[in-house]
Amino acid sequence: MNDTQNNRPHKNTRDSELRANKDAVDLLFRFNWATRISKIYEPNNLIFARQIKLLLEKLKKSIKEDGEATFKISQITFTFNRIKLKFGFSSYFLLKYMINEFNDREIGVLTFLPGLEEKELRDFIILFAQKPEDTEKPLERFRKNCNEKGIQHISMEQISPLDQSSSKKKDAMKMYFLSITHLKEIFEKYDKEARIPLITTRRLMQSLFNNIADNEMFMQGLTTIKNFDEYTLNHSVNVCLLAISLGKRLGLDRNEIMDLGISAFFHDYGKLDIPKEILLKPGKLDEKERKIIEYHPQYGAEKLIQMKTTGNMPLRAINVAMEHHASEGQGGYPTYTKKRNINLFSKIVKIVDVFDAITTKRPYRKKDFSRNEALNMMLKKSGEDFDPLILKVFINMIGACPVGTLVLLNTGEIGIIFETNEDPANILRPKVKLITDEEGNKIDGEIVDLSDRDPETNAFQRSIIKNLDHNKYDIRIPDYFVAAAD
Repeated sequence: MNDTQNNRPHKNTRDSELRANKDAVDLLFRFNWATRISKIYEPNNLIFARQIKLLLEKLKKSIKEDGEATFKISQITFTFNRIKLKFGFSSYFLLKYMINEFNDREIGVLTFLPGLEEKELRDFIILFAQKPEDTEKPLERFRKNCNEKGIQHISMEQISPLDQSSSKKKDAMKMYFLSITHLKEIFEKYDKEARIPLITTRRLMQSLFNNIADNEMFMQGLTTIKNFDEYTLNHSVNVCLLAISLGKRLGLDRNEIMDLGISAFFHDYGKLDIPKEILLKPGKLDEKERKIIEYHPQYGAEKLIQMKTTGNMPLRAINVAMEHHASEGQGGYPTYTKKRNINLFSKIVKIVDVFDAITTKRPYRKKDFSRNEALNMMLKKSGEDFDPLILKVFINMIGACPVGTLVLLNTGEIGIIFETNEDPANILRPKVKLITDEEGNKIDGEIVDLSDRDPETNAFQRSIIKNLDHNKYDIRIPDYFVAAAD
């Protein structure tokens, strides 16, 4: 038997799985589309009626073949009839939208039963399309509305509390890695002179902004992820996240923050043309290599001007590409023959760019600085390298106890700061993920609040003694944030 014959069963199984996944995603799309159409047209409208018939046909086909048509949400995972749906970047926003719709109604399982007819499905879609009522028990209220309409062949189960609490972290983590993938695709397509899907990039910025609004501390924790092999991509996404957070703190409006996010996303676009042997050189750069590195802002600005996009590139993105290494004291690079006013976005990106860069281990630097060390170094150059007011807001954002810092507690336990305390009175008492016990044994511990007190003595139960160098303890900080979303 030849290799082709040997591989055929595996190939047929894989093809079958791909078809099943495609059919399930198509059904979810049809469900979503019928819901959206119902918000526009009356129930007796022919366009809406056709969408209901198409959806019903797909549901009945699944019920006939599998005996059920069941959607289940678990954290950020959608399954249909036990098929785990796989989503690419283009379909990710459909997944995100539908997961939000299920979460808003606290639906964990939605099953369409045999005997389902057109009127029932139509009434259900109309109810599903309505904004959930402001109540503590949205699913209970939604079930009541369905019962009043006589809907008997559609059942719903409550989403578990665990899924509700962790789904946003899972979503945030997935968006982080999708951002890296999207930027990588753009870098690769540029060489082929393909059109850059800036509309998709802008939608990505909106999702990142929403995730930051939901859980800013966790998103800051994800910026501890450092990929040496994909440094420029990883660094650009970290800078983008920190810039969006800082822009939000500075009071920029949503549209400005979207433009800021795009500007930060493409700030290092000029490094595409720099040879890797220079970017990754372990020793000191010679004068010629230094000039090549220092010319990347011009490269980036030129590329963004020439870029073919399916949307408009913000003009300030070109400013940021050109100015993100310029200093307040007219130092940095590129150099100018006369004093120049630096764009606000460039000042923001300059700060977060330096912060992420010096907290990342690089081949030409002996160590990566802790977040506290980085803030102290930057503070010394306030007014010279950085805008003092923006830097002050940034330092307040990162906090006196930065997320991702390894700390030793007075109990002998070691932990990682997972969340800062917004209460000024407890600014030095963040929430900490315990990773060792009192004896130094590694554990998957709980997240403890250092502002908690002993009920009998009123003394704090735990306090930070000092910060620790994660490199000396062979601890990978990002792994704990990734695991928190699993």
